Amino acid sequence: MLRRRILAQIAGGYFLLFLHAADTILGSPWRAHVLKLSALVAASGALAHAASHEQKEAADAAVPAGGANLEELVSLFDFEAEARRRMSHMEWEYVNGAAADEITMRWNREAFDHIRLNPRVLNDVSRLDTRVTLFGQELPFPILLAPTALHRLAHPQGEMATARGATQANAAMVLSTMSSIAVEDVAKAAGRPLWFQLYAQSDRGFTQHLVERAQAAGCRALCVTVDTPVDGARNRQQRAHFHLPPGVEMPHLKAIMKPTAGPLTEQSAFAGLLINSLTWKDIDWLLSIAKVPLLLKGVLNADDAAIAAKSGVAGIIVSNHGARNLDTVPATIDALPRIADRVGDRLTVLMDGGVRRGTDVLKAFALGARAVLIGRPYIYGLAAGGEQGVARVINILRTELEMAMALSGRPTLASIDRSVLWDQR
Repeated sequence: MLRRRILAQIAGGYFLLFLHAADTILGSPWRAHVLKLSALVAASGALAHAASHEQKEAADAAVPAGGANLEELVSLFDFEAEARRRMSHMEWEYVNGAAADEITMRWNREAFDHIRLNPRVLNDVSRLDTRVTLFGQELPFPILLAPTALHRLAHPQGEMATARGATQANAAMVLSTMSSIAVEDVAKAAGRPLWFQLYAQSDRGFTQHLVERAQAAGCRALCVTVDTPVDGARNRQQRAHFHLPPGVEMPHLKAIMKPTAGPLTEQSAFAGLLINSLTWKDIDWLLSIAKVPLLLKGVLNADDAAIAAKSGVAGIIVSNHGARNLDTVPATIDALPRIADRVGDRLTVLMDGGVRRGTDVLKAFALGARAVLIGRPYIYGLAAGGEQGVARVINILRTELEMAMALSGRPTLASIDRSVLWDQR
């Protein structure tokens, strides 16, 4: 339909050029006929445009006001398509966009696709065990919800709905400093311990206040983002003129945000909230005030991982920030093995970026991750069906992991090593 409409508009444009050329060449005797035909072509174009607008309105109206039929969504990719239908263009570009040409975002997925599995047969897989213990906290499976900002862009209940969905599915959630609901309220909604992601601020007193709030709310770990001294070139959200909708704010940072006359844009909302002078000395200071395990989020270089292991942090998250910061850095699954080989025996290594299938979790575990985190997929679930959508996304991924383990002949996480991957030689 769209193709026919475009072709008709192009043809109509050329026909108008022909008519005006005929008017010029043949002169005034033809002018009345030319004007009539021009009017007809213009009218047909207007009708086509009106029909197009009506079709768009009808398509928008066809999206049900309530949540999606979640039983019809059987993969994380299904949730992505459903979320795209339900979110506004601006919201979608913010959530789904990445940095610059989005090459790293493509690599995050493609790198998983290029890793082949090497299954074994005739192993007893009647009892699968996906339990993992992280920093003294036993989790039923090695999948966590990564920190992502502003959940109220996807659902009115925001992080509270996410937390309830995570609890329903028995998953640990990492709450962002840039959440749209305060940690105290999200912790109550979760009814179980959260982790907290920290954007350290230039004002150490304010940063310490954030840490103390998170710990007082029962957060079991602090994940310090270390890969964002400045914002990335997020062109898609720039083109979409991203701004915070009315009623959506960042309560953890509200006290230090600069007042603006109009809507908060990306630049005005985040101005001054990213510290470009963060160093290992700041990590030492954070370790001195933290009463819970501290992780560094955003490590891609094995040399940095080695310094982290000596610093006393409890773990690192191998991450390229969902490909939202520096384009053309490696996919995280490609960076993972060299980091795990270097420091995996000294600290806990987690990873995020591109995980969409249970086989991805299996591959990450084989390459040295103790657990994975997902970001965009559960936001898609939130947009598609609120807390139930979040829970279903987690359960689909958990079920796929169990399926992949059984079909690979690996009944426990401890039995997963690099022999489950096809030898590339």
